[in-house]
Amino acid sequence: MNMSNLKALCFLSLALFASVKGDVPPPCDSEIYCTGPILHQVQEAKLFDDDKHFVDMKLRSAPDDVLSAFRNLSSKFPNTTIPPVKLEEFLNTSFDQPGTEFESWAPPDWHEKPNFLSGIADDKLREWAEKIHGLWKSLGRKIHSDVKDHPELYSQIYTPHPVVVPGGRFRELYYWDSYWVINGLLLSEMTDTAHGMIQNFLYLVNRYGFVPNGGRIYYERRSQPPFLTLMVESYYQATKDKEFLRAALPVLEVEYQFWMENRSVDLELNGKQHVLNRYYVEVGLPRPESYLDDLELAEGLTDGKKEQLWMDLKTGAESGWDFTSRWYIADGSDNSGTLRDTRTSQILPADLNALLCRNEKTLASFHRLLGDDSAAVYDQAAARRLEAIESVLWDAERGAWFDYNLMTRSKNFEFYPSNLGPIWAQCYSQPEMGEKAVQYLKGSGALQFPNGVPTSLKESGQQWDYPNAWPPLQHMLIDGFSKLPSEDAKKLAFDLAQRWIKTNWLAYIKYEAMFEKYDVNGDGKPGGGGEYEVQLGFGWTNGVALQLLDQYGATLTSGGRPRIMLE
Repeated sequence: MNMSNLKALCFLSLALFASVKGDVPPPCDSEIYCTGPILHQVQEAKLFDDDKHFVDMKLRSAPDDVLSAFRNLSSKFPNTTIPPVKLEEFLNTSFDQPGTEFESWAPPDWHEKPNFLSGIADDKLREWAEKIHGLWKSLGRKIHSDVKDHPELYSQIYTPHPVVVPGGRFRELYYWDSYWVINGLLLSEMTDTAHGMIQNFLYLVNRYGFVPNGGRIYYERRSQPPFLTLMVESYYQATKDKEFLRAALPVLEVEYQFWMENRSVDLELNGKQHVLNRYYVEVGLPRPESYLDDLELAEGLTDGKKEQLWMDLKTGAESGWDFTSRWYIADGSDNSGTLRDTRTSQILPADLNALLCRNEKTLASFHRLLGDDSAAVYDQAAARRLEAIESVLWDAERGAWFDYNLMTRSKNFEFYPSNLGPIWAQCYSQPEMGEKAVQYLKGSGALQFPNGVPTSLKESGQQWDYPNAWPPLQHMLIDGFSKLPSEDAKKLAFDLAQRWIKTNWLAYIKYEAMFEKYDVNGDGKPGGGGEYEVQLGFGWTNGVALQLLDQYGATLTSGGRPRIMLE
């Protein structure tokens, strides 16, 4: 694609903002990190294995000076295309390597023997839990004060408190990852670090009106699953700090309004009006951190279809599930096609709406705790959503909740763990729905694998599909089923926990590492697929493992294979 076409698409994308409901911040306008000829030429030249590398590099001088130097250099070559060798020289002169935005920092509230360790009966698992607890030290980051003083030199968004990051290429703060990180930190008795991370997210809501996907300016127009309210809930449960809750609550309400004003859909079904939410990012340009992937994927499409695809890829990134056949809509049918058929914006996700239902209930409980009259507003919102979820997403015959396709006006009946999101959120009206959900999972075919529940049963090559299993989804299933009253559901939750802990532990023994995702087959190995190599670290994996070791520490074992529950 030539630069004039890309600029035309940029103006098309900007024109879209007039139609967005609510106050939406402008897109990242950096001509270096988000759009423009430097980004285009560097990424097309394939100078780095990962497109994210370049957009995380720091400028050595003011953006205008770097742009001017680039224009002078490019004018010397045919079609203003700089040869890769000269382009590399330019980068070495004008940019520092990623990482200079951080200074070394070890969490001061880390200590060796948090209390939860004593509840783990298996000696090997207890020793392993200590090692996981120790990983928080290596994942701590503090943003250098120069980012605050000279933000124009960085793609990093300044936040005032240190963070615990996911790990690997994810070297900065990420939104939904941090829910499980914070829960793990609270178990590790690192309350100050957890508090600082939540304060960063509140700071971001005050700045943007929502929490961006991650701590980079190229993420400024997309969010991720909205877990901030539940982070505050976890912190309050650990500390009973009402003053913190009182200060945080108005900010949580700002974020909630963002989702209701900018990510909601009015839907009429069977003569009734419902409001449900979706992911929706109106920026029709390639993702800077996956620029070349997005350019190549859109080759041969008309400009309008390119813009639509790039919007839906960004929307898929906002979902956290980037990428999956769950978002494919080809020839009007769900779950068919390829990555090029991603239409995330046309799907009402069961798990997003379950999460927002739980947020509404939690916001109501916060208002009650603080003794004010606004609880009823959120009680009513939760009741309306529950009715909408059960009218639009619930299927009584199958016993689960399914994404709704706005193009076909029908449910997608493929298996995903997200189909059970309302169990985790405790957002359902009849007790028998919980038991039906247990039977649904048992009959789904998803329990036949030794290492956890796969993210789907389709092998698409994308990382949020078979054979990958992801920590947050395992935890949501286990947490949800463990709260159901039947012994059958509780046994299923424990078996899933045993299976997942065994997978993580075996992989740790083999690789001395925690991974962001795992393969459901074999004896403990990392997952794969998607746009980048599997990453080490890993924040949410550590948090989920610690939570399960805390919840089931008396009975989990490192020896023997966990029971496999077949249909």
